[in-house]
Amino acid sequence: MNASIQHIDVGAYVLGLLEEPDRRAFEAHLSTCMQCHEELAVLRGVAATLDGLSPIEEPAPAPPTPDPAVVTDMLRYRERADRRRRRSGALVGAAAGIVLLAGAFGAGLTMTGDDKSPSPAPPAAAPPAAPAASVEALLQNGHHVSATDAATGVSGTVAMEGKGWGSRVGLKLGKVKGPLECTLVAIDRAGNDRTVSGWSVPPKGYGFADSPAPALTLEGGTALKPNEITRFEVRDSASGRILLKIPTV
Repeated sequence: MNASIQHIDVGAYVLGLLEEPDRRAFEAHLSTCMQCHEELAVLRGVAATLDGLSPIEEPAPAPPTPDPAVVTDMLRYRERADRRRRRSGALVGAAAGIVLLAGAFGAGLTMTGDDKSPSPAPPAAAPPAAPAASVEALLQNGHHVSATDAATGVSGTVAMEGKGWGSRVGLKLGKVKGPLECTLVAIDRAGNDRTVSGWSVPPKGYGFADSPAPALTLEGGTALKPNEITRFEVRDSASGRILLKIPTV
């Protein structure tokens, strides 16, 4: 797979459609291409939106066109039937009116302008749709695991949520110094890795006294199902060094 093809394989990668050799080649390309990282983040949102939609059905074949003479005869028959219904309706309405008036006079019914029928209650408004769960909610309520690497000092929590297309993944990472470009990778039971997300760490890092924030929180996704993932790894994208391992089983 050459570089020009790798740039246009982001959509196929998000949907898990790449063959194994192409997937590995794309993930190697992804670790050095910020353009593809940005496009990957956008397309993951699209994939989540498409989750659960049914396939588009093929349109039904158009019915055969009838003979024009048959259509003309049908229209004439319909016009005659409509005239008969209108005449019958007028007669029934007049008879009903006579019966109602006779009943009113016989019962001594008096109707005044003060008698008002109760107005029907307006339909209840539908409750607003619930907002999509945030990454923080996923990390708090989803299936989550945490770990700290004794050698690097990096700590993190990963949460997973199963989707029709794979797994939605949330990450909270702390005690990591920059400048770095990092990658979150999911490892399956066969030892194969899948890139979940990538990001940059500023020089002051996250989780230290002079850091801009106590932790980095982000969201990604993978075609692997939660029960297919044995661990996550946070890697230095440039060197491939593993900064943190988070087992899931």
